[in-house]
Formats: sequence, C-alpha cells, structure tokens
Amino acid sequence: MGTLIDTMRNRIGFDDPQRSTQGRTRASGSERLSRALGWFSIGLGTAELLAPKKVAKLIGVKDSRPLLRAFGAREIASGVGILSRRRPAGWVWSRVGGDLMDLAVLGSALGSRRSNRGRVVSAVAAVAGVTVLDALCARELTAQQRDQAEEASVIINRPPEECYRYWRNLENLPTFMNYLESVRQLGDKRSHWVARIPSDTRIEWDAEITDEIPNERIAWRSLPNSDLCTSGSVRFDRAPGGRGTIVRVRMELDGLSNKLGSSVAKWIGKGPEHLIYKDLRRFKQVLETGEVITTEGQPSGRTSGATWLDNLAQ
Repeated sequence: MGTLIDTMRNRIGFDDPQRSTQGRTRASGSERLSRALGWFSIGLGTAELLAPKKVAKLIGVKDSRPLLRAFGAREIASGVGILSRRRPAGWVWSRVGGDLMDLAVLGSALGSRRSNRGRVVSAVAAVAGVTVLDALCARELTAQQRDQAEEASVIINRPPEECYRYWRNLENLPTFMNYLESVRQLGDKRSHWVARIPSDTRIEWDAEITDEIPNERIAWRSLPNSDLCTSGSVRFDRAPGGRGTIVRVRMELDGLSNKLGSSVAKWIGKGPEHLIYKDLRRFKQVLETGEVITTEGQPSGRTSGATWLDNLAQ
C-alpha cells in the first residue's frame, strides 16, 4: 500500500515542485481531502443508521441491521471528529481502522451463499479505494502537524550562556511562565510540572529532556500518560553585532487527556504560539530587568496589552 500511496500523493499534487512550497501544498491538499472525508463519513454513517436494509442490499450482503447501525455510528463520530478538530490526523487514522474492519466484514461475506458476490466484490473495490485515500490523508496530516509546530522568537540583551543557564534551571520557569505553579527536578533530565488554567483546572505532567547542547539548545517532551502531551525545543543563538541572544522556542501540542481537552483548548485559544510569545516577552524582562514589568495598578499610562490570560496569570 505504501507504493500506491506515494503514487497517489504525486498525482494529487502534494509533492509538485511547481507549487509554492511543499508545506503549503501538503496543508491545502490534505486539509481539503480531510474535510471531504469528514463529510463522506457523516453521509455514509447517516445512511447506515437510517436505512441499513437498503445499504445491505446495495453492497450485496444479508440484512444485518445492528452491525450496519454500529458502523454508521462509528462513521458519524469519525466525521464529526475530523470536521471539528484543528488537527484531525488522529480521527483520519481512525477512519483507516474502520475501513479495515469494513474490508474484513466484506471479505467474510464473499464466502456466504446469501451474499450477492458481484455487488460484494464492487463494495470491496470501493472500500479499498477509500482506504488508500484515508491512509494518504492521515499520513500527510501527521507530517503536516510535525512541520507546523508553533514557533516564536525574541532578542534578549544578554549573552547566550546566561539565557541558557537561567532556562536550564527548570525551577526558574514559573517566573516567566505565569500559568505554571511549579516545576520540580526529578533528576538531571526529568522534571514534574504543575499548571493551573481557567475553570480552576489543574494539570500535572512529567517531562524529559531529549536533546541538549550546553549554551545552545534544549529539547523536551512529555512522558506517556501525561495530562498534557507536548514536545518542543528552545535555541539560544548569538545575535549579530553583539546585540545579545536570539531565543527561539518551538512547541507542539500533540494531544490532551479527554477530561482536560475543553479546558485546555479554552486556555490556549488560537494556538500555542499565543502563549509562547507572551512567555518569551516575560523571559526577556526577567533577564534584562530582573522582574516582569506591568502597568497593573497604575492610574494612567499606556496599556500593557495584557489579555485575560495575563491578568489570570498575575
């Protein structure tokens, strides 16, 4: 199937060098295809739920209403998941799993005397084609999510060694990541994080440093079974002309536990980049002035540009 997927990728245009960039091509092609598959899931699922007898006759199998209704509910759930998620790769992969279940059921129906063999063969061919599209789309969306990790940067008037040293002492992070209650070192590479977000929701997770170059780079990821599934890196590059350090943070939010999904989505808003940028502004203030500067409590003057998130964090 891998060769077939690669062939279809090229024909659809994901890797066309004449397009603007590979990243943009992936995004437009895979997102359009995922939306189409989402609506297809909802349409097929509705038909299987409301008219299972007609669907069974159409594909040439014996009337099995409970099974088809169960498949219909699965299709609708997948479709809604795809259309309602900013990053629907997981839901598209769930369609691939569902397709394989459909193929297994149709395969068993081929050996049944009560089935219309010609119609079942046609149904198998159709489902196999959709399976290839689902797998293609899921693979492209997964690659796209890796490519689209949120990133922000800031120039700090301090040498890279000082910026690195302050960040590497992870227990310093709550001084500029105001949603953090604490970070506790569990060893040289592992740490325990506690955050509090809107609705007084508390999140805890363990993380580990996966790559580190002293005074240059730190990369991390959360450990399995965490409330928050995230990964990222921070770079400390010497700015041209002796202007200090360019600090670049790249972060990807891969997933959330079900019980925290809505609360964390509300907290983050449009995306992790919003939080990264504000964290870096505060990091700059801490390194350059020794504290986070705000206009809170002043009777007049320019607004600080603070949002409800900043006020909550204070």
